Order: sequence, then structure tokens, then C-alpha cells
Amino acid sequence: MNITSIGQLWLRLAVSSAFLSAVADRLGFWGKPGSPDATWGDWEQFLHYSNQVNSFAPEFLREFLARAATALELVLALLLLVGYRIKWAAYGSAVLLALFAIAMTISIGIKSTLDYSVWIGAAGCLLLGAVKSHAYSIDNYLTKTKSSAGQ
Repeated sequence: MNITSIGQLWLRLAVSSAFLSAVADRLGFWGKPGSPDATWGDWEQFLHYSNQVNSFAPEFLREFLARAATALELVLALLLLVGYRIKWAAYGSAVLLALFAIAMTISIGIKSTLDYSVWIGAAGCLLLGAVKSHAYSIDNYLTKTKSSAGQ
């Protein structure tokens, strides 16, 4: 085990847990709106926040953007968590986080993106996608199996 193996695994777990936590919050799993562990507590509160972040988007697109972000966060989190298609999931996460940061900057201001480390998350995902081999992953297992079969 080396620092790259530990670092990429740690980053995968950090990004996936952040995405899963955010999805769980908007579905009420962290508690009801106003409870200590909930940021939103339900879909309506999240939709209100998402509409603020996407204030520049046409109104008819706003709920679609909230649903699309939620679906992408869930899928990307699960792919990163199990370590399948990591490069695709990492680059997709980087794009999603960068778009979120840009939307936040336009609608709320740059300070919130810095306070919530959105740019750091996007940059980390870019680095994760650039790693050649991902230890402790389905991708790594499939690569080893493919290499063994070819010999």
C-alpha cells in the first residue's frame, strides 16, 4: 500500500459520502427541516435552494436541474464507492461540481463556493480521474483479471 493508493481511496470515499449525504438530506434521511443534522430536510427545501443556485436558468428548467443533479450525485457516488468506472465517475463528478460552483458564483457569490470547498472537490475529482490505477476497486480487479486471462 502506498500514498497514491491511500489517497485515491480516501478521495473516492470522501466525494461519494458527500454526494450520498447531500442526497440523503434532501430526501429527509438526516431529519426534518430545521432539525440539527439537516441542511434541507426534504425535497421542497432543497428545491428552494436549488432554484436560488440556478436563478439564472429559465423557471421551467429549474426542477429538472435539481432532479438531474440528485440523480447524477447518486449514480456518481455509487460508482466511486464501489470503484467501478472510476475515471468516468471522477471526471463526471469534477464537471458536476464545477457547474455547481459556477452556478453558485453567479447566483450567490464566490464566497459560498470557497466556504463549501466546491472548487477543491472539483479539482480533487480531476486528479482522481488522472490516476492510472485505482487500488481497492472493481476496476482494478477487472484489470488484473483481464491481464491474467491474456497471459
